[in-house]
Amino acid sequence: MKSKKNLVFVGMMGCGKSTIGSMISKKLNLNFFDIDQLIENNQKMNVSKIFEIKGESFFRDVEKKITLDILKNKKGVIALGGGAFITRAIKNEVLENHLSFWLDWNIDTLVNRIKNSKKRPLAVNSNKNELKEIIKKRSIIYSKALYKIDCENFTKQQIAKKIIDIYETN
Repeated sequence: MKSKKNLVFVGMMGCGKSTIGSMISKKLNLNFFDIDQLIENNQKMNVSKIFEIKGESFFRDVEKKITLDILKNKKGVIALGGGAFITRAIKNEVLENHLSFWLDWNIDTLVNRIKNSKKRPLAVNSNKNELKEIIKKRSIIYSKALYKIDCENFTKQQIAKKIIDIYETN
């Protein structure tokens, strides 16, 4: 039996929410919503530019509005932005009404994946130790997701299969 709930991916930037989410949506023939992409389309600029020009607070307000609209009004696979699950209203909506998956990686793996990214505002403005602190703090909140998916040492296909197996038993 397939769940009627959305599959929602949470986790740090660079953990694979968009990549895995897109793969799964194709395999399950579901719509895919990448929240960061929707924000960029809405604002007609990339996330880094929004942070730079309008600030993080503005970004979080737009993120909250778009995310809650998608969560409440659309069905499919949703990749949240790295900081979205930190927002109480988003976290509560996800936990109460959707299947949430935390894509978890070792801290060093995540740091290596995001440290040189020019498109991730937090990565641009943080050194390795600061990134590790952000990951540790956010992991406490990500751990509230319904399912924790250990991604270390698995291929994208193996990770997707684990998630689809869970989805199909809900």
